[in-house]
Amino acid sequence: MRIISGKNKGRHIAPPANLPVRPTTDLAKESLFNILNNYFFFEAVTVIDLFAGTGNVSLEFASRDAVSVTSVDIHQPCVDFIKKMAGELKYTNLSAVKSDAFQFLEHQKMPVDIIFADPPYNMENIEKIPEMVFSNNLLKPDGWLIIEHSKIHDFSSHEKFYQHRNYGKVNFTFLVNMTE
Repeated sequence: MRIISGKNKGRHIAPPANLPVRPTTDLAKESLFNILNNYFFFEAVTVIDLFAGTGNVSLEFASRDAVSVTSVDIHQPCVDFIKKMAGELKYTNLSAVKSDAFQFLEHQKMPVDIIFADPPYNMENIEKIPEMVFSNNLLKPDGWLIIEHSKIHDFSSHEKFYQHRNYGKVNFTFLVNMTE
């Protein structure tokens, strides 16, 4: 696992082996950020990373100088690792929160530019994530919800669906809070 771009470009991240995670592959992450680079100025975005795990995606946003990145994970060792890496890399724009992602979405009040959700592929209720994000107005105008999921999930019928990308076993669905 490595940071692809930004102030820590090329930095390898070695999380503890005992974390209950499935990190986004470097290939999929690089492809994701190539897409985002065409739509966002990273230095102006606010981000929530749900089911953050190792913080792989959070660290990438922080390296690219996002205004703020909030990493959310229910597992304390994951939160501890993200905090440790944020400290080592001197990321003042990255914070980690121990919380169930669904409860976090219920209590979140401030809309952000990007919400990235990478739930366990076999988790129940993944389809509730878009409903919670959009019904609670958690995205700014033109903000994006990106869900990483397995091929068994299909969000293409959602009214906010923008596009779907597949990178091997990794699928990204993009839903956008389009302004008129």
